[in-house]
Amino acid sequence: MADRFTSSDVIKLTGISARQLQWWDERKVVVPEREGHRRLYGLDDVTEIAVICDLRRRGFSLQRVRKVIRLLQREFHKRLVETVGGQSECHLLTDGQRIYLSTSAEQVIDLLKNSQQPVLSVCLSDMVRQIQTHACKLSPDVEKDVTKKNPASVRERKTARLARRATRAVP
Repeated sequence: MADRFTSSDVIKLTGISARQLQWWDERKVVVPEREGHRRLYGLDDVTEIAVICDLRRRGFSLQRVRKVIRLLQREFHKRLVETVGGQSECHLLTDGQRIYLSTSAEQVIDLLKNSQQPVLSVCLSDMVRQIQTHACKLSPDVEKDVTKKNPASVRERKTARLARRATRAVP
């Protein structure tokens, strides 16, 4: 159970309520593995829950987020976490009312040119890294999985950590 998280772990990591987590499972927003009556979430599940929670905090309805999730799964065979995970060619953009999914830099530029109102890029990769870091603290075996999936971000964190130590040491 090294790389799986209980509902309690997910609640601590993401700030979601137990009831909301249960409801999302019932509605198949994020579907965990089952071990008896226990729900067990993988790192990608936890990260996806955190991304959805962050989008909800930014004012997006769960219905809109679910539409994006379904589109990603149906058309691109990707999960939301793969889209916002830093090395993806997909980008989420919003005008505050709608969420747009672009798959190339040209689409982003076209959307910005043709938009009637300001369009914002929703940066979720920092939040993804933060969740993965917290998950690594909960379970050391998760760090190996994160390193395999995104070795650059682990190197970046280690470099930043060394840089902070170096600046503290300088009088």
